[in-house]
Amino acid sequence: VERKAKIGAPVRCAEYIPAPLLGQVERGREAVVQSVRGMRTILPGGEEKETAAPGFMIHRDQFDRALAEAARRAGAEIRLSTRVLSRENGKVMIGERGGYVSTVSASVIIGADGPHSTVGRWIGCVNRNLMPALQVRVALPASMDHTEIYFHREIYGGYGWLFPKGQEANVGLGMKRREDRPPPLRQALDQFLIRLAEHGKIRGKPYAMTAGWLPAEPIGSVVKGNVLLAGDAAGQTHPITGAGILPAVVCGRMAGEIAAEAAGSGDLDLLKTYDLQWRDLFWDTLERAFRRRQLLEREWDRLDQVIKQCWVAFREYYAESQ
Repeated sequence: VERKAKIGAPVRCAEYIPAPLLGQVERGREAVVQSVRGMRTILPGGEEKETAAPGFMIHRDQFDRALAEAARRAGAEIRLSTRVLSRENGKVMIGERGGYVSTVSASVIIGADGPHSTVGRWIGCVNRNLMPALQVRVALPASMDHTEIYFHREIYGGYGWLFPKGQEANVGLGMKRREDRPPPLRQALDQFLIRLAEHGKIRGKPYAMTAGWLPAEPIGSVVKGNVLLAGDAAGQTHPITGAGILPAVVCGRMAGEIAAEAAGSGDLDLLKTYDLQWRDLFWDTLERAFRRRQLLEREWDRLDQVIKQCWVAFREYYAESQ
């Protein structure tokens, strides 16, 4: 059940995927725009750090549609322009075009419906720590084979990014709300674009603005009864980097396989296996990232002193004493 009229649109993603992800999916290679060899981190004082980060920039909408088409060929029925309304007596109420309301009976319900998950509310698993993000597209004066991450004091609790896609780039930022200041997200993005233009990183006027929310804290257990969550709905997004495609694909596949086994056998206790397996893969990484996020936000006025402990490009980030 997909509320959008077209799968994958609008794109709310920086559209970088790590290289191993293409080995996790049989479809989606046609969505690749270019390869990326590394990540460049630019600190407030101007220091730069280059890190090997092989991956690909993709057309995320094409990638999503390729996966959906593979699901359809495997037997899935996909209903577009359809909203999940409620769950009553074990049945899911859905609203379709024209106001038509129907019910769906399901042995297992998987909520992969984003950071403001309706399904998550049903089982009391809600993302309460979210970070807003804005992104535009803009032309590049020259091609790039690396992504760029920028830390500035004005971008509280987050960072700005420049991710190349051929002759253009996704440029955006995510930042937290600070009690002593209003959250000038659009203003901060405008200032970031001006700085990039002054340094010759981009040219021309930005276009195609999009916005979204990034989970900034893992939820924990995401299984209750015959319901489980995956992706942003499950808080499986990295609290520091905001990366979410890889865990969404890995956990989505895991959720589907375990749900199929539970539905086929009639043993819903098998769904608890999902919680154990996804947490075994990702929980330590997410917990460390959340601890670093807490430090980053708490010590933001000392950004120059703490940033290496709080960003994945530096070995200090991985020190267990933090």
